[in-house]
Amino acid sequence: MGTLLLEGGAEFGGAMREPNLQVIKLAGGFDTPIRIIPTAAASDNNHLRAGKNGVRWFQSLGANDVETVPLIDRESANDPEIANTLRAAKLIYMLGGFTDYLGKILQGSKAWDAVLEAYQKGAVVAGSSAGAMVICEHYYDSGAGKVAQGLGLVLNACVLPHHNTFGQHWVGKLKALLPSVTLLGIDEYTGMLSKGTKWQVLGGGSVTLYRDGEVEHYKVGETFVLDAKD
Repeated sequence: MGTLLLEGGAEFGGAMREPNLQVIKLAGGFDTPIRIIPTAAASDNNHLRAGKNGVRWFQSLGANDVETVPLIDRESANDPEIANTLRAAKLIYMLGGFTDYLGKILQGSKAWDAVLEAYQKGAVVAGSSAGAMVICEHYYDSGAGKVAQGLGLVLNACVLPHHNTFGQHWVGKLKALLPSVTLLGIDEYTGMLSKGTKWQVLGGGSVTLYRDGEVEHYKVGETFVLDAKD
């Protein structure tokens, strides 16, 4: 099984340098194939700019094999060539943007099946903001004001990205909609990296957990277990 990195947003800011260098190393080093999924930015035709920003960022860290995958709609999500590209990747990074669009495009697609295959073989799967949200079992569609089914790599969880800015304002509503689910408030410039059964906070901010009626704060470098029963 691979590694997960969930980021709260502002993913290409300087504070994410060390976390991203760490996942590049985990994925195999600077020559490892890194593929960026810009789908969340496609619904307003921002995917080309967002993808180029991602490529520039990882290249600035020293990555030699980084490309944006042209996965922008349901047709391309089921393109065998795109699926093969993702299957061979060692670090797959999903950008932020429109969460519900990303979730619906990937759900049940050949592309997502390929991501799962890569992950099961040891690849790193990372996402920022919308990209982190859809990775979990549940995500919040703020436009519709409702909860939707995510891609399920992190069970019984729902990410609140940009927690230090607007994400924290979703807490009350999501507690009511998902009373038994752990809410993961991830600050901008901050990530949580899976390490076996534990998660470690990386970057420039903190991660706040809302579960079982309690609020837990974790700073950079601290670890926590997501499932309280583990």
